[in-house]
Amino acid sequence: MYMDDYKRWLEADLEDCDLKPELNKINGNEEEIKDRFAVALAFGTAGLRGVLGAGTNRMNIYVVRQATQGLANWVKTQGGNQTVAISYDSRLKSDVFAKTAAGVLAANGINVRIYDALMPVPALSFATRYYKCNAGIMVTASHNPAKYNGYKAYGPDGCQMTDDAAAIVYAEIQKTDVLTGAKVMSFAEGVEKGLIKFVGDDCKDAFYAAIEERQVRPGLCKTAGLKLVYSPLNGSGLVPVTRVLNDIGITDITIVPEQEYPNGYFTTCSYPNPEIFDALKLGLELAKEEGADLMLATDPDADRVGIAMKCPDGSYELVSGNEVGVLLLDYICAGRIEKGTMPKNPVAVKSIVSTPLADAVAEHYGVELRSVLTGFKWIGDQIAGLEADGEVDRFIFGFEESYGYLAGPYVRDKDAVIGSMLICEMAAYYRSIGSSIKQRLEEIYAEYGRYLNKVDSFEFPGLSGMDTMAGIMSSLRENPPADFAGIAVTKVTDYKNTEETGLPSANVLIYGLENGSTVVVRPSGTEPKIKTYFTTKGKDLDEAQAMKDKLADALKPIFA
Repeated sequence: MYMDDYKRWLEADLEDCDLKPELNKINGNEEEIKDRFAVALAFGTAGLRGVLGAGTNRMNIYVVRQATQGLANWVKTQGGNQTVAISYDSRLKSDVFAKTAAGVLAANGINVRIYDALMPVPALSFATRYYKCNAGIMVTASHNPAKYNGYKAYGPDGCQMTDDAAAIVYAEIQKTDVLTGAKVMSFAEGVEKGLIKFVGDDCKDAFYAAIEERQVRPGLCKTAGLKLVYSPLNGSGLVPVTRVLNDIGITDITIVPEQEYPNGYFTTCSYPNPEIFDALKLGLELAKEEGADLMLATDPDADRVGIAMKCPDGSYELVSGNEVGVLLLDYICAGRIEKGTMPKNPVAVKSIVSTPLADAVAEHYGVELRSVLTGFKWIGDQIAGLEADGEVDRFIFGFEESYGYLAGPYVRDKDAVIGSMLICEMAAYYRSIGSSIKQRLEEIYAEYGRYLNKVDSFEFPGLSGMDTMAGIMSSLRENPPADFAGIAVTKVTDYKNTEETGLPSANVLIYGLENGSTVVVRPSGTEPKIKTYFTTKGKDLDEAQAMKDKLADALKPIFA
């Protein structure tokens, strides 16, 4: 079957001139052919994601057309104004895929609003809502290595598409022949016919205004003298992040020169993810040279932001996503109470794998903290629920341990632009009172206890990887561990059991241990890996780290 598909592609008159040489090169290599054609990239709630190249299991214009035809078939059943918003980041072929998708939608008689240059995930979510679209498309593979690209689909609320809608789109995709099934129109013709229009400055300005309205202490940054080093990691963050920071009064910004402009090859960091040290290395070197108060980096689609804070001895320390989430929650709560802008019955939201330290901080400030499944759409879902009840102003903050933050209901996905603004404002505030982010973090630990949150990943590559992962999860359910490293398991929460959790079904297991530690086991939804999340608590960091190491060693054989 896959050999037939390969031959069909090989004989077809392919428009993308990069694909034919690749197909010729693998001629006679059955393993390579199988890898590209034995399966098709699956369309899930995170859309598509895969390696660039020829074949049904790769990202290329044909797979993008097929996916967009499936989306178009769904949009046509939705009524409304029959419009789809599109944005894209700096990855290889992102602009090509965005224009390809726009052409398919136009050929189906659907209106398109596309950004005239790369813009981040939150800008796409905003445009989808601003133009009252039926759907949105973001062309990105987030923080994956350079050889990947992807296609995220959004619903009319600006949230990633629901499981139900994604299932309908996937069914439509499967009915569409990958090479010939999509309706096609050139981008230029779509523009000439008035079906494809660019996102206007009114929408862009409204996006920036919505972010800047969420300042906690407006005007503070103009006089605080914050010194910042920033890296967009060759992605889409440069324009929106610097625009907002300049608007609020942060002007002493040094951009990491090698990572300033869009570059889909990510030549300075093989994995453009602000969670990892390698991606921040050049920025840290520059921060030391400049004596910056803060080093900040956003990922290619600018929905995640990572930071390194300056310590009293002049060194820089990376801050985890959990720690930044807790710091921002603490800063927003204290600042809004001080300024009299805290809403009645405030609500914050975090994912179930994020730190319980946030629960303690929220309780201290009288904030209701809701825990939801992993994936920012579930935080968006909570905002939608508040909006439906006419109480959207109650939402003050949402975060995930994987460096995603949002304050305000103007978009429904994580936003590194507002994350960057609030982190810089927070740093400027602590600087203005003779303190620092580092000092405030130590005060929080002194008040609530030394929590440590760490994530380990186990990769399962190849076509059999997903089966191996499924087997491990089944085994954990059928033979639940009584202890880890001799520490008794006192509670197991299985998120497949919706009656127990009150949340939609998810493939997540959380173990509560008798010493107060928690262990979470969760297969990734987009990559062939299982993640384990550890929360340990000690009188100091060493004690908490020793407990984490002990638990991690006990889990390794399970994933061997």
